[in-house]
Amino acid sequence: MDWEKELYPAADEKPLDRLVEGYSNTSIFRKIAFIGDSLSSGEFQTEKPDGSPGYYDMYEYSWGQYIARKNGLTAYNFSKGGMSTKKYIESFAEDNGFWSPALACQAYVIALGVNDMNHIEEHGTLEDIHPTDPSKNKPTFMGYYAAIIARYKAIAPEAKFFLVTRPDNDKPYTPEERERKILGVNRVIRELASYFDNTYLIDLYTYGPVHDTKFKEHYFLLGHMSPAGYLHIAKLVDSYIDYIIRHNPDDFRHVGFINTKIPY
Repeated sequence: MDWEKELYPAADEKPLDRLVEGYSNTSIFRKIAFIGDSLSSGEFQTEKPDGSPGYYDMYEYSWGQYIARKNGLTAYNFSKGGMSTKKYIESFAEDNGFWSPALACQAYVIALGVNDMNHIEEHGTLEDIHPTDPSKNKPTFMGYYAAIIARYKAIAPEAKFFLVTRPDNDKPYTPEERERKILGVNRVIRELASYFDNTYLIDLYTYGPVHDTKFKEHYFLLGHMSPAGYLHIAKLVDSYIDYIIRHNPDDFRHVGFINTKIPY
């Protein structure tokens, strides 16, 4: 056994250079919340007899639940089809009791942004974040997203946060549409990952596959993913978190004490 190679990551290793089989370092978290939209909810799309689409959130097929089953942890789906940061912070989390301290987690994975530009006018900047009161953040994508993080940090101050960028795709966007729907959204997510402590970037735009025609033939069911598609995303996110933990061991040494009130 080459223990040097097995235990210690190479400095030039890139995220997703290897997809982890079996238990990953994600399993050091015993409770993780997955905050997102339909793509975090295992949503399947159908075509009804009249030709109209049907949408069904089937959470057991969500990539968060695949990760949970593989690693023997508890996963909460704080997600719903059509979700945006604006909806989440204004009503959804409150209506469903997702701010409850009883549901405090050691880690939060946030994958929002697909629907946001249908509900929010501006991407925003870091100046939209109020330093002490998230309810006073400006009504931008940056402001709403930051408020979600801040609310959960108040519940679980030592928790780890993983922010997921939008993957690239081959939709025929104009340059303006591409900037609004993908590039601008991902810019906000990257800035927030640097702004907050204990917060890390899962950059599927840079390191994940492009959701092009060939990808969709393998992993999509009409406009949403198939069961195999959600499993594929689970492998990517699980392996990316594993990569982050392996490359930042000091950051994760005390994960077992998060939310226990044990001093360390």
